[in-house]
Amino acid sequence: MTKPNPDREALLAELIGDAVPRWAILVVQLNNVVANRLGVIDTDVQCLHVLGHHGPATPSVLAKHVNLTTGSASRMIDRLVAAGCVRRVADPDDRRRVLIEPTQDGLDRVTAAYAGLIARTRDDLGAFDDEELSTVLRFMRTAERSTAAEINRLQSTPDDKESPTGTHV
Repeated sequence: MTKPNPDREALLAELIGDAVPRWAILVVQLNNVVANRLGVIDTDVQCLHVLGHHGPATPSVLAKHVNLTTGSASRMIDRLVAAGCVRRVADPDDRRRVLIEPTQDGLDRVTAAYAGLIARTRDDLGAFDDEELSTVLRFMRTAERSTAAEINRLQSTPDDKESPTGTHV
């Protein structure tokens, strides 16, 4: 049996218990500031990120991506249309369906809002060699998958039936 490494455990505790949560809170705060600048709310900014990454989508697909009901997604889309960030267009494959697509102005405004962070992050990552960058990217992709799995677990489990470790209480 391998003996626990106290230095590694301390690093893991700092990373999991302090660094990642503090960074996540700051990202939420930044998204709130960006949303205020755009005249929308935080979830709407998530929608713009989804549209910028995946392209036009139906309201139901957007609702799923940002964890909203279809009714809430409809109100989100209304806010984004009013803010000039998205528009409704007919689906070229099925004229009965509507797609939501970002406007160029909306994409430009989001890009401008995050430009400072993007520049800072690029500068910060300039101090990392290629192997370190690969490791950071691997961590981010792993954390993304784990977070998505935890969202799915929590959404499919009643609040009072399961502990965070997956055991029943």
